[in-house]
Amino acid sequence: MPHIPRSAAVGAVAATALAAGLLAATAGASTASPASPASPDQVRVHDIQGGTRLSPLAGQQVDGVPGIVTGVRAYGSKGFWIQDVRGDGDRATSEAVFVYTGATPTVRTGDAVRVSGTVTEYVPGGASSGNQSLTQITKPTVTVESSGNALPAPVTVSARSVPGAYAPAGDPAADNSVNALPLKPRSYALDLYESLEGMNVRIGSSRVVGATDPHAELWVTVKPQERPTRRGGALYGSYAAQNTGRLQVQQLAPLSERPFPKADVGDVLTGGAEGPLDFNQYGGYTLVARELGAVKGKGLERERTRPQRAGELAVATYNVENLDPGDPQAKFDALASAVVTNLAAPDIVALEEIQDDNGPKNDGTVTAGQTLRKFTDAIVAAGGPRYSWRTVDPENNKDGGEPGGNIRQVFLFNAERVSFTDRGAGDATTATGVVRNGKRAALTHSPGRIAPADAAWANSRKPLAGEFSFRGRTVFVVANHFASKGGDESLTSHHQPPVRSSEARRVQQAEAVNSFVREIRGVQKDADVLVVGDINDFEFSATTKALEAGGTLRAGVKSLPRSERYSYVFQGNSQVLDQILVSPGVGRYHYDSVHVNAEFAEQNSDHDPQVVRFRP
Repeated sequence: MPHIPRSAAVGAVAATALAAGLLAATAGASTASPASPASPDQVRVHDIQGGTRLSPLAGQQVDGVPGIVTGVRAYGSKGFWIQDVRGDGDRATSEAVFVYTGATPTVRTGDAVRVSGTVTEYVPGGASSGNQSLTQITKPTVTVESSGNALPAPVTVSARSVPGAYAPAGDPAADNSVNALPLKPRSYALDLYESLEGMNVRIGSSRVVGATDPHAELWVTVKPQERPTRRGGALYGSYAAQNTGRLQVQQLAPLSERPFPKADVGDVLTGGAEGPLDFNQYGGYTLVARELGAVKGKGLERERTRPQRAGELAVATYNVENLDPGDPQAKFDALASAVVTNLAAPDIVALEEIQDDNGPKNDGTVTAGQTLRKFTDAIVAAGGPRYSWRTVDPENNKDGGEPGGNIRQVFLFNAERVSFTDRGAGDATTATGVVRNGKRAALTHSPGRIAPADAAWANSRKPLAGEFSFRGRTVFVVANHFASKGGDESLTSHHQPPVRSSEARRVQQAEAVNSFVREIRGVQKDADVLVVGDINDFEFSATTKALEAGGTLRAGVKSLPRSERYSYVFQGNSQVLDQILVSPGVGRYHYDSVHVNAEFAEQNSDHDPQVVRFRP
């Protein structure tokens, strides 16, 4: 899955373009009209926050708003949080707000202050992202009245306090936005978190469900019994069944002062965390810890699948995350070790994200022989077989991914166990087809690309089809890397349900692949066909349903217990992106999602490989 660029600052919320009326004329815009400045006796923090997601005072100047400083952030989105110690007793109104300074704040935690400035609704990522907004006071003037004050007691967020329902349905009359709906913190998890925006909150010891990432953040769940995976994660198994207990955790202290703890999925953040509840572009509601517990490791180990037996064919798929010759040898060695040790050296390995011979250098190079030689040499050095390979070089910068990288799918195969049937290898723009060869189906080009001129594949990776022979039986493998989820709204979007704009493209791609498999089966009904790769979509998605349509294929991952159905961890959700689908002719098979990357702070790829074994 392609990566979305992020700020280098830890947990930073890009704080540019802050201005009154930022949301005007956009979905979720504040409709409050500017008014005359309010007096200190009139406006307190809960008046600014209001009972919905948007401040009723957005765009207005406020003067002398009182509060205690509960946290100071001197990096990224610089500013501080204040909380009113005199609440209004309304669960729906937060008693805290972020004061955006844009420069290193001069206040300290525990200061009693009065803040004047402009109330602003800021959307991290911009209005087009669909994200909820963060209520802020901008262009502040701050008066410190006293220092060393006790902080407001934290609100505990726990399995008991977080509702089981995730979010209310958006208002159809407002493009399914929840912005104007009254908050119901006792009914919906997102409403609860919004009602606590900016407030001093605390979680107790909590299980890690998203490993520490390079941006010094991790995910925990405050609901230990909410859809746990066998290895300690939180399973994402349905659009209608969100994991409400997930929270992102960052820290207020700069990394130079306090290293962030390293944690794998299943570890425990003992002692929990306490600090302001923020909202940012890269995870939504985030506890920015002023106090942070320690990680207790649970010793999660990388899985190993069993070797294939003599009469079994083992086919795997592995997204190796933009592999190119400029990557450190250590990455090649680690990926090679995973193929040999964790995947037990499958007979066929479909690789995704193999880059060209000079990686992201954008000079027109499209060949990948150096990348593949370096990788296959590393596999041999790790004790594996000398794999042969087949691929079709893409047109320059026509398949998406990192500019200049020219990612593509590649077949590796162990020629001592399986042979590749070469049939007039196609080029980037030549489509392979299906013909009858005696009583069997055959490809016109092997390797060849499926319908490369189809609009479904514009600026996306084209499927690579290959014809193999194992113990006299023909096996067709189609390697895929469907369009990414880039552009989809987050689960914390103000649209509920969130808009999944990228799904339409993947459904088109799935329909094209399904049609190709039906062509094969139309010639040879019992043909062994495997559709493998980074499908970039869930086993319950419309994409998978389009692949399976008409009984043409079935998703192998569905044969696993539910607690094993995942290949990727995103924002604390263990989910399926990588898949192997099999035709009915395959018959009985053994499927394994081999968990070696996605749950770990130290990764060689962000995807877990998949493998299927069967007897053709």
